[in-house]
Amino acid sequence: MHWHHFWDGGSAGAGLVSDGLFHAASWICLVAGLFWFADLRRRGTLGMRNWTAGILLGAGGFQLYDGLVQHLIFHLHQIRYGVNTMPYNVIWNVLAGVMLVVGGLLLRPRLSDPVTPTAAKPR
Repeated sequence: MHWHHFWDGGSAGAGLVSDGLFHAASWICLVAGLFWFADLRRRGTLGMRNWTAGILLGAGGFQLYDGLVQHLIFHLHQIRYGVNTMPYNVIWNVLAGVMLVVGGLLLRPRLSDPVTPTAAKPR
């Protein structure tokens, strides 16, 4: 579809190559995260609620950074070309905010969570 380029400062080909390199780096981070996930699961320290919150906070934070800084402030690229981009940018940033709010709510302690007493510090 060739809608999205990571960098619009050059030719269309340079924009597509920059987008490909960006996505390759993203996949490397994803694979590293899956190894980290597997290690936490192997050690029995994986909490699905916290893991889900982390995914939502990370994705929402990146999406909000991308939408505000790269799209609106620096104009490095846009979501789509040849159309009014305002609806795309609004939806992109609102969804980022929703992910951040839901991720933050998941990190809040639930009323049913047991309260763990803090250990006294030695003097």
